[in-house]
Amino acid sequence: MTKSIAKESMQTEYQNVIITQERALEIATEIYNIYGDIQQLPGESDFNFRITNGENSYLLKISRPDENSIFIEFQQALLQHIKDSGANIESPKTIPDIHGKRISTTIDDHGNERLVRLLTWTHGRMWSSVNPITEHLLLGLGKQAGKLTQTLSTFEHPFAHRDYEWDLQRVLWTKEHLHLFTKDQAELIINFLTLFENQREGYLQLRKGIVHSDVNDNNVVVTEELINPSVRAIIDYGDAIHTQIINDLAITVAYAIMDKPDPLNAAVKVVEGYHTEFPLTEQELTHLYTLVAMRLVITVTKSAINKEKEPDNEYLLISEKPAWRVLEKWIDVRPNLAHCFFRKACGYAAHPNKVSFENWSRTSTYSLDQLFPSLDKREVHSVDMSVSSTWLGAAFEYNDLALSAYKIDRLQSDHSSKIIAGGYGEVRPFYSTRAYEKEGNNGTEYRTTHLGVDFWVDPQTPIHALFAGKVISLFNNDNDKDYGPTLILEHTTNDGVPFWTLYGHLSKSSLDLLQVGQSISQGDLIAYVGGNSENGNWVPHLHFQIMLDLLGNQHDFPGVATPKDAEVWKSICPDPNQLFKLDGLQLPKSLDQEQIIGYRKTHLGKSLSVSYEKPLTMVRGNGAHLIDITGRRYLDTVNNVAHVGHEHPRVVQAGQQQMALLNTNTRYLHENINEFAKELLATFPDELNVVHFVNSGSEANELALRMAKAVTKQKDMIAVEVGYHGNANACIDISSYKFDGKGGKGAPEHTHIVPLPDTYRGMYQGEDAGEQYVSHINAQLTSIQSKGRNVAAFICESIISCGGQIELPQGYLTRVYQAVREAGGICISDEVQVGCGRMGSEYWGFQLHDVIPDIITIGKPIGNGHPLAAVVCTRAVADAFANGMEYFNTFGGNPVSSAIGKEVLTVIREEKLKENALSVGNYLKSELSRLQQDFPIIGHVRGQGLFLGFELVDQEKQPLTDKATYLANRMKDVGILMSTDGKDNNVLKIKPPLVFSRGNADELILRLTQILTEDFMGSL
Repeated sequence: MTKSIAKESMQTEYQNVIITQERALEIATEIYNIYGDIQQLPGESDFNFRITNGENSYLLKISRPDENSIFIEFQQALLQHIKDSGANIESPKTIPDIHGKRISTTIDDHGNERLVRLLTWTHGRMWSSVNPITEHLLLGLGKQAGKLTQTLSTFEHPFAHRDYEWDLQRVLWTKEHLHLFTKDQAELIINFLTLFENQREGYLQLRKGIVHSDVNDNNVVVTEELINPSVRAIIDYGDAIHTQIINDLAITVAYAIMDKPDPLNAAVKVVEGYHTEFPLTEQELTHLYTLVAMRLVITVTKSAINKEKEPDNEYLLISEKPAWRVLEKWIDVRPNLAHCFFRKACGYAAHPNKVSFENWSRTSTYSLDQLFPSLDKREVHSVDMSVSSTWLGAAFEYNDLALSAYKIDRLQSDHSSKIIAGGYGEVRPFYSTRAYEKEGNNGTEYRTTHLGVDFWVDPQTPIHALFAGKVISLFNNDNDKDYGPTLILEHTTNDGVPFWTLYGHLSKSSLDLLQVGQSISQGDLIAYVGGNSENGNWVPHLHFQIMLDLLGNQHDFPGVATPKDAEVWKSICPDPNQLFKLDGLQLPKSLDQEQIIGYRKTHLGKSLSVSYEKPLTMVRGNGAHLIDITGRRYLDTVNNVAHVGHEHPRVVQAGQQQMALLNTNTRYLHENINEFAKELLATFPDELNVVHFVNSGSEANELALRMAKAVTKQKDMIAVEVGYHGNANACIDISSYKFDGKGGKGAPEHTHIVPLPDTYRGMYQGEDAGEQYVSHINAQLTSIQSKGRNVAAFICESIISCGGQIELPQGYLTRVYQAVREAGGICISDEVQVGCGRMGSEYWGFQLHDVIPDIITIGKPIGNGHPLAAVVCTRAVADAFANGMEYFNTFGGNPVSSAIGKEVLTVIREEKLKENALSVGNYLKSELSRLQQDFPIIGHVRGQGLFLGFELVDQEKQPLTDKATYLANRMKDVGILMSTDGKDNNVLKIKPPLVFSRGNADELILRLTQILTEDFMGSL
């Protein structure tokens, strides 16, 4: 709670005279006539206790011996000021003792006088116990702190002007204790202290007032809600002091960003909230970065001192380790960059010189033939290399240097009088890689937004200076980068505003043209464009970038930024087209998600839903990932449609090549359909040897039902509860998932539903559960026959997908198939979800059960997203179906679809994706089972290969639907796409593309562990 006022207070002979809980309760009863359950709380200068009596709680504060009574009176006056201000700030209120006094006294067991106060208890949770700390909470904390500063701005008290070690303006006392640290720690502290000393003169001129001065994670109370809680109150005013007002925000930030992967972005939300309640000046923001460090420096110094003075007082050391972690991260944040972020958060231009530079550039125009005189070209043709660019093509295309160079050359030949250029502000897919990733506060982020303009010109094209200036850096990046030499020049506008220009992807010969420190004149030759061999195999081009600040960089400068930070970086790196003013270099237009959603709602069917509470705009896929409009990669754990990986290059090329030749119906002969059929039938037992090609799983199941009726001359179908078999009329009629759900009207006359054979939480769970579930099949057969009819078919998935990845009991299908066939029915295996090698150990799901269906249906995975499906059946079924009525499908089995389908099967075989499904699936299943030991709400882990699921339940196996929904949405926030299923939507399903790797599995487990530790997930 409060910190000591006097430096020597903890060195007195009384420091070890403690107040026990028992004695504290006696004091409360004697002085306040209050009693109840008591709990001791952390404290530095006071002994603090919570007393609970029914619904009422109180905070009892008992001072150490010789506490300054004026200090206590100061706190009382401050609390009264807040109460009288009408500022709607929740703060503790003093409860008078039985004699009406607000400050009481007691004598401890050693005869020492102690000051005693009783305060109202502020209900809620301490910030330090809340997980996750969201942007909403950080913003709310800033607002609450700002509101408190605003309220205290009219408060005055002489005690607030005391000399206090925790006052940031007096931080230099810590230099006396550098010997307590390791060499590396001391160097870190000295770095920050030096920065403070260099800024101290201006800092001391900032406005001052009385501030809380200790908004730490144990002085902030958060509401009880486990989802989207808010800041209720800031408590404990024992550190309030008259000092620079900006100190209070710095202290608030220092604690709020602890243990955040990206402390700067966390700090920004606090600053934004604070500024809305208490507007900050531009001068104050120049010092905020340093002052955050000063609070942390005092924290670690006090901890080092306290280790010697009170080694048993754990509270005194509570912030030490997280403070060091923040200091180690804070040193990597450039002070000027932090300043820009803070300015943006407060509504100022992110960079202080942004407006001045824009005013200068508005009246200054430069021509491309000044930059490239030898080309004699003044216009550009813009090329789209954004994440949604169709010109750029798939990853395998833009990663092909020769192909990319060819496309650029073709574009140049089509626009020979112009320079091919573009890229400023463009979100590019080829930056969504490990080299450009960082851990943000909500999972992995990628620096995908381009901050310069690229000019695609020939190698050795001469580059000339647009402005006079000086060489700041000429550096060969060969040793640690993959883009050759970089040149940075310094310039000044007519108004004296400094700026820099960067020239990247240069030739090695450029290194001999200039020297660092050399002055250059406008028009001087400064460099040559490099070739691909000296630039990491990039297609030859010049990267041209303007910077208003070097941010401490010596040889290089970031050329890309995360979309989240892009506006700040664009302020630091303005659009070069401000100089050229060319129509072809206009900033790209971004997709407006609200417009997309609005159009969907107005013009698309209302039953068309979107995933997640906050929808995603996806524009690209690659392997096991989907990529959104910002270039962020999401690990896809649910999209079994992209069976062999999103946009698999071989599948894409197979479709493109055939589409360029011919696509027509199957009335004409073509070898593709035969080749595809051979490849497909080779995966089945000999009994299943006839195939009919269709366009979707729904159409496949529709045809299978039609076949069954043609063979048996019956209409009655038996299906499983919560089964889903497609969206065609006949499919809906047998899909309990649909007709028993919203908008459904129950089972039609000829549909008979048997219970979901769930042995974990279903109707039967014992050793004989399988036989008991089979009994319902027999009952339905008897019921159908009692009506003078007979069964046409039984349809079932080998693992029930929409039912929650339910594995069938051992022997279930064997006995069911036997019963149905004895009654004259057909057995259909719906393999849309589980087929094509997904099971790992077997190619088709039915093979797990040692049965051979009469008909199996295959859906979208076999086309890897292309509309393609199939029905495979026995010769007997095929012959019976061929009753003279022609079956014709315009697009089923067309040359393009057949080429794609065959290539999917070839990829599965040659890339051993079935084997991958087995090994990765087994590993992931074991890791989920291990996770289950740490998080008991994972009640059951099940499935085969890469078709897995885990169920969230309480101790009584009751479904935790709300937690499953929360988990899926939070996983999306950290970059993992998941979805729920099952009768109660409490099952998280995992059915990713078969290229899903062990590394992907580790990432999934890492993020699951992260989210499962959050408050809402742990509550029951």
